[in-house]
Parts: sequence; C-alpha cells; structure tokens
Amino acid sequence: MSIAPVALEYGIYRDGDNNLDREQAECITQALTTILRDPTVEFVVEDTTARRGFAPAGVLRTERYVVRDGQGSGLAIGPPRDPSKRENLAAFVARTLDRAELSGARQAWIELVDHGGGDGGGLESARHGSMMSERDIAGAIADGVARHAREHPEDASRRIDGLTANMCLMNTLGFADALSRAGVRFLAASPEIMLAPGVPSSVASTIAAKADDPRAMAQGVVAKTMAMRYEAADGAFQPAAAFSVLDTSTPAMDRVRKAIKALDDDLVAAVRHDPELAAHVRGDERAVRGMSRCEKTSLPWRADRPALALYEKLAHDARLPQEVRRDARTAADAVGATVLAHGESAAFEPYGGIDYRDAVGPTVHAPLRATQVDPWAPEMTETANAFWRDVGGDRLARALVA
Repeated sequence: MSIAPVALEYGIYRDGDNNLDREQAECITQALTTILRDPTVEFVVEDTTARRGFAPAGVLRTERYVVRDGQGSGLAIGPPRDPSKRENLAAFVARTLDRAELSGARQAWIELVDHGGGDGGGLESARHGSMMSERDIAGAIADGVARHAREHPEDASRRIDGLTANMCLMNTLGFADALSRAGVRFLAASPEIMLAPGVPSSVASTIAAKADDPRAMAQGVVAKTMAMRYEAADGAFQPAAAFSVLDTSTPAMDRVRKAIKALDDDLVAAVRHDPELAAHVRGDERAVRGMSRCEKTSLPWRADRPALALYEKLAHDARLPQEVRRDARTAADAVGATVLAHGESAAFEPYGGIDYRDAVGPTVHAPLRATQVDPWAPEMTETANAFWRDVGGDRLARALVA
C-alpha cells in the first residue's frame, strides 16, 4: 500500500500503569490536536491505561493505533502489556520503524511517557512492581532497530533519530551515552523532576518542520516546552524547570566520554598524590546543587549535578593541579558542545522560586558521601551503566567520597 510521505514518524509509548495515568494522558490529546493541523506528522501510539476512553474507566488495557490527517487506523485493544519489559518497548520501536518505512518518513522519533529516575531508568509498572533500567531502554531501542532491519532488509538503515523523554530527571550523561550506543542522535529531556503532563507532544510538529536544521529544531522544542502552561485549580504552571536537547551522535558522545575519563583518571591520581585535594573537589561538587532540589527528603538524584557547571567549577579552582584544571576545561567544552539548545528558569514558581540557571544540559552522577553513590540499589541503581564504568566512576567515587 502506498501513502503520501510524511516528514516525521513519532511514536508515543505511554505507561499509565501507575499514579500518573490520568495526568499524563494529556499527551494523547495533544497528539490528536496536532494531527488535525499538521499533515507532516504521523503518530504511532501504544497506551497502557485504565482511564475512560476506548474502554470503561478502571479497566487496565493496552491500546495501539496510528493517527494521521485527523484520522485513526489500526486500533487494537488488548490485555495490558507490561510497559517496563524490554521486549515490549523493542516491539513498539520496531512497529514505529515499520510504519516509518510505509509512510516514507524522513525521521523517526519516540516519546516515552511515565515516571523517570535518571540513570536509574524509567517506565514504572505498578502492577508488576518493576521499572526499566536505562541500559534496557537503550537496549530495547537497539533491539527494535535490529528487528526492523531483519524483517525489512530494504530499509535496514532506518533508525530512531531522537527520543523525547517525557519523564523526570532523564537528561543525564549516562542516559545520553546509552542512547548514543543505540544509534539515537538526539535526546530531548529535563535534568529535574518535571510536572505532569510534561513535554507537549506538539513538539513533533517542530521536529518535522526543522528536520534539516538540528539546532533550529532543538531551539524550537525547548522553546515550546518552556513556554507551555497547564491549567490547575490554583493557576497555570510550567512543566519543566530546565529542559534541553542534546546531540547524542557517536562523535559527540565519544568526545564526552574520552574527556571525562581523562579528568576522572587525573583526579584519582592527584588525590592519591595529595589526599587533601579530595576535600577541595568535594567543596566544588557541593557548590553545584544536585537535582530533586524541591524535595526536603534526600533522594538519589541529589548527587546528579549539572555537568557543565561542575566541570567549569573545577576548571576555575586554583587549588587544583594545572593538569586537572585543563582536563576539567576540556570536559566542560565537550559537554557544552552536545547542548544544541537549552532553557532554564531563574525562579521556578511551582518549586517555590528555586533558581535553575546553572542546570544547563545534562547531569553527571557526582556523590559526596558513600550513601549517595547508589542508595536505592539493587531495586534501582544509578551506577550500573556503561558510562559510569567507562569513565571510571567507581574509582573516582572511592577516591573522593567522605
């Protein structure tokens, strides 16, 4: 069957098997509104939900369909699939790519809609008591791409070009690195806890319109997200305190990984030579506030600090050896080069006016104390990822933590 080509195939994988079902369902409404006025986008939807819709409220099920040009097709309603299972996300990725081939889409993106836990992963299933790790999210994307290539060798070069993380805390170097290894070129995400409904699915129109200009695309996505306001009983609110789009291409992330490994290696060597330096480095880390800033209780993401701000702080610390400061400058430059566009609130009203101007781009896991390294392991771990391993995160933590 031949259909008119579109600019963008945009897959929405929504996990409503938890307490965010009703709030985050707005993204589906936004997608339906978008296709009424934008024929350049086609949405592939997999929605696990118990809200009222194609079935009565309270009936958990998985709905699958395609929407384009104001019309839906391929509706299938079945028993609830576990959104936190790698094979289910992989099947959705393959289905999105299959549809992208059919529609002739120039790019394919997916949006993941649910709870997020930074390097701990996301896509929580309350019914199964499980959450997908970030390595399995990226692995599912790679699995889905490979499945599409096997079943459609004529279209084997197609991939997932970008990922919109409509989840909290997912703008991390660990997640960006994992996605890069899966062939994903762009990550649109917030480093902080977001407020549902979150990222407007209408960003798909911006991505489609600016597909040939990554920086303009990124600027449009960030602007639309940061300008979004949702109505509530006590007034309108923004969904994100900070948001950015990253270049997660292989060259960009290879440069980041190499620069941060060099810095971490030299920090470990410097602290071994002069143990008093550890306190200075911890002081620099403490000066760069971690995420979950709005929470009074200590959460694992307090140790997830804006990487660019942290490396610039180290680069300007005259107490540190010159080689370490040079490495920190190189790391800051490498991270900064990945940030295609960013937006931050100077006084984020929903969180009591907290300042996020330093939260540019991704975070890096930089614990101050042993209890911050992986406090929720093994149920959720922030260190079981390739980036932490490859840059020597364990060795640096052992050298620095008090």
